[in-house]
Amino acid sequence: MRLYIIRHGDPNYELDTLTPNGRLQAKALAKKLKEEGITKIYSSPLGRALETMSYTADLLEIEPVVLDWTRELSGMDIKSDGFGEFKAWNVPGELVLKRLPNHENWEDNQLFDGLDIGPTYKSLIDHSNEFLESLGYRREENVYKVLKSNEERIAVFCHGAFTRTWLSHLLNIPLSIMWASFWLSPTSVTTLIFEVRSKEYAAPRCIGFSDTSHLYESGLSTSYIGIPANIY
Repeated sequence: MRLYIIRHGDPNYELDTLTPNGRLQAKALAKKLKEEGITKIYSSPLGRALETMSYTADLLEIEPVVLDWTRELSGMDIKSDGFGEFKAWNVPGELVLKRLPNHENWEDNQLFDGLDIGPTYKSLIDHSNEFLESLGYRREENVYKVLKSNEERIAVFCHGAFTRTWLSHLLNIPLSIMWASFWLSPTSVTTLIFEVRSKEYAAPRCIGFSDTSHLYESGLSTSYIGIPANIY
């Protein structure tokens, strides 16, 4: 199985829609995903994800399924001396990476005190496990028991912070490392294969991260909206 996790196009957050540029990005993405041979489409219920998804669903004539659990993260505001206010998923790397976190201790960082991240993350994990088991992969420890063969190509249209949080679980990367060290461009495609080598278990392997080749092919530039840092 191939899993394509897609961030929505350039957003108008106030209206929860796409900007004119975001619509151009979504149209270019639809052409690319048609070439990929997408067989199933899922989407966050939020407007900017639904609108991005609609161009692909219409072009491929696939009936999409809305997954409420793939909506964007919310809350988790942090204020830190010297850094001002930011979301937990945009935490500056220097505040979490000097002592490299692992799965057991990442939440011990005092920056995250009082944010109640654990229950949010656990809920995402539970929904992810249920979703993937419906597709034939049951989570056992850090890999997936193959329940049935699946050669489908599945697209999930969602959001930047949600995707990085989900990838933390799928790829077994400590959450604060994903938040501090990775970022996704609008309409970027992150592709995972569920690699089966023993025929009994599958391990997700990332074969493409934040791919925006569809933008270049259509003469569009990559957007950096949402990254709280210097871009040159």
